[in-house]
Amino acid sequence: MRAAPTILHLDMDAFFAAAEQAAKPSLRGKPVVVGGLGPRGVVATASYEARRFGVHSAMPMGQARRLAPNAAYLVPRFAFYRSISEQVMELLGRLSPLVEPLSLDEAFVDLEVGGVADDSASARAAGEKLRSDILATTGLAGSVGLAGSKMIAKIASEEAKPDGLVLIEPGTERELLGPRSVRILPGVGPATGEHLRRAGMSTVADLVEAGEDELVRLLGRAHGTSLHRMARGHDDRAVVAERDAKSVSVEDTFDVDLHDRVRIRVEAERLAERCVGRLRASGHSGRTIVLKVRRYDFSTLTRSETLRGPTDDPGVVREAVGRLLDAVDTTGGVRLLGVGVSGLADFTQEDLFAQAEARAEAEAETGAVSGEDGGVGGGEQGGPGASEAGAGAVGGDAAEEASGSVERHWAPGHDVRHTVYGPGWVQGSGVGRVTVRFEEPGSVPGRVRTFAVDDPDLVPGEPLPLVGRGPE
Repeated sequence: MRAAPTILHLDMDAFFAAAEQAAKPSLRGKPVVVGGLGPRGVVATASYEARRFGVHSAMPMGQARRLAPNAAYLVPRFAFYRSISEQVMELLGRLSPLVEPLSLDEAFVDLEVGGVADDSASARAAGEKLRSDILATTGLAGSVGLAGSKMIAKIASEEAKPDGLVLIEPGTERELLGPRSVRILPGVGPATGEHLRRAGMSTVADLVEAGEDELVRLLGRAHGTSLHRMARGHDDRAVVAERDAKSVSVEDTFDVDLHDRVRIRVEAERLAERCVGRLRASGHSGRTIVLKVRRYDFSTLTRSETLRGPTDDPGVVREAVGRLLDAVDTTGGVRLLGVGVSGLADFTQEDLFAQAEARAEAEAETGAVSGEDGGVGGGEQGGPGASEAGAGAVGGDAAEEASGSVERHWAPGHDVRHTVYGPGWVQGSGVGRVTVRFEEPGSVPGRVRTFAVDDPDLVPGEPLPLVGRGPE
């Protein structure tokens, strides 16, 4: 624990939804829900306007629509959110060399190492300047917590929401924590919280009174000891600048269970391609390929294969996924597929490339390429596999475009550009029509127009940069 509140925790307010409101003037001040829009979709983020109706993250999208039928429901644009996150993280890096990102919208900063703060006054000034800089750069609001430990700083930022700053003086932790629910402590989820409640411990003060021995008896040595320390306000965890990734993965949940074996393979190999894309973007290669299959009855199977060395070759990963899928019984239907790569390294094993190429050449010579492989090729070029995946899956980075004779899918919230009307975004589509609102981040709310889904003048667009608002 530190004597001064020099650990800062930043949490951007309703990040995905707020970013959409900043990009779309017509949505400002209105309820916005971002997430998977299919029957099995869940809420990723809800704006504060939507939260007033009871909508919250991880809620089934169907329930959210019942609570807030007039909200705007949008598909996530992760590339757009990442671009904003990079701007925010750059601002944090100006404060200190010790920045520990937890997600796109959340991070710890060690102000002491940065030499920015050594007491309460300087820490508060740094926090307020950060909030002002974020607003000026992105137009978005972030809440800041300041304390002498990571645990208390995170609690402070939660209390600061929305759009505020809370500083908790070191030495007041026990008083702050005592009356709070045990769920406020790291590592206490619903199951552990219920276990403690049944043992007569509902507040943090109850944990302190019970003592370390009793918590160890209930939860085990490691968890019990750690929880007792945190209940007394002790948290010596350091801010760590580099959080090494242990794995890279992608997954899709399908609106309708997949039964056709060829279609299942198409989707699995498409996910393998996406996973390799993320792997390469992170600058890593990996040695263990993992396939996740959730079946119609919600049973989940995980299969893995460890290669002789790390790779970032899509052919190698795709083949491994195919072999893993062959060992899984998909009778009855598949509702979710996932592909991951673990055992990460910052280099590749060159002989794996040669292995993949040799196998591909051998298959071509013997005519061993199956109809399934042809299906994957069609999907990559925007054939039926890609179109159906984009329309029926939730959780991907962006809606996938289809071409040729397949009707294009326009995802609500995604960017488009018209040769006459300029940039806009999709409000909705159906029955061969797509509705677009033409506006930009710095404009007034724009006009709405409707087009045929295959209108040649309407094409997917790139996100426009947000307009900073400056201090208010």
